[in-house]
Amino acid sequence: MAGKKILMLVGEFSEEYEIFVFEQAMHAVGHTVHVVCPDKKAGDILKTSLHDFEGHQTYTEKLGHDYILNKTFSEVNPAEYDAVYAAGGRGPEYIRIDKRVQALVRHFHETGKPIFTICHGAQILMAVDGVLRGREVAALQYCEPEVTLAGGTYIDVAPTGAHVDGNLVSAKGWPGLAAFMRECLKVLGTEIRHGEILMRDERKAA
Repeated sequence: MAGKKILMLVGEFSEEYEIFVFEQAMHAVGHTVHVVCPDKKAGDILKTSLHDFEGHQTYTEKLGHDYILNKTFSEVNPAEYDAVYAAGGRGPEYIRIDKRVQALVRHFHETGKPIFTICHGAQILMAVDGVLRGREVAALQYCEPEVTLAGGTYIDVAPTGAHVDGNLVSAKGWPGLAAFMRECLKVLGTEIRHGEILMRDERKAA
């Protein structure tokens, strides 16, 4: 199977794990991920954030690692991509009001292509009328009222879990990345097979 092309939507202070881990895992199995931010170009630095729960009433937010974007936002043609991924963190809060971002999401919704969202990424989807209507979606629990108002059904998955509703894969946050990416790969039609590992001498003998 040929590798798929995935468009990742991020903003300043999007969650670093949900950028780095997703991108590298998808590249490891042969897919291509283009990470874009409105009004930034390939080579520009994106500031990321790291969110954690440390015993307070809500999550803490710390400065994450710098990420170097690998695609220019203005050059994106959504027709060239097989799926879209909305990373979480603080970024979705402001990029969701960008009409260009909304148009990108609308393309994937109207064409029925896979849509992946984690944590606050659901905020991007709910900004486009109809995307969440009648759909089941997981997100950080604080997004539940907005999911409901957008016509969706909020699914309270375990922190390490993920939820699938047709072409829509969602999760609560970065602790669920393993389950989330596993379900994303299934929706993409990616099959991973585990074969017998041969030691170096055995390979030579073969």
